[in-house]
Amino acid sequence: MLKGGILNPQMANLLAELGHKDTIVVSDAGLPMPLEVERVDLAWKPNEPRYLDVLKEVLKSLVVEKIILAEELKTVSPDMHKEIIDLFPEDMEIEYVPHVMFKEKTKQARGIIRTGEFTPYPSIILVSGCAY
Repeated sequence: MLKGGILNPQMANLLAELGHKDTIVVSDAGLPMPLEVERVDLAWKPNEPRYLDVLKEVLKSLVVEKIILAEELKTVSPDMHKEIIDLFPEDMEIEYVPHVMFKEKTKQARGIIRTGEFTPYPSIILVSGCAY
């Protein structure tokens, strides 16, 4: 039995298989998930698990070189936007795209981790970096 870290085997495996430049999505409860993309559905009721809790745990394991966010996040959910940005170094490359384009970009992801989050627009695309 593991004593810590990510206990969900599908989620742990998805993260372990990522290579440099691969992308994964950590999403809110409402983001459409393309049928062709692997999904790890953690949602079990509204706001459980919380998006930030899941994102923080993913970031403990993953080297991230760039993040992609929906531009609507800045105006619709500014408090969540700040909390997300505060998780990354100041020099992190951040790309903002319209939500419609964001949804298109999820089709190229290696996987989507769905949370129970009911806050609008917090979903994030993480571009995997290189650990060396």
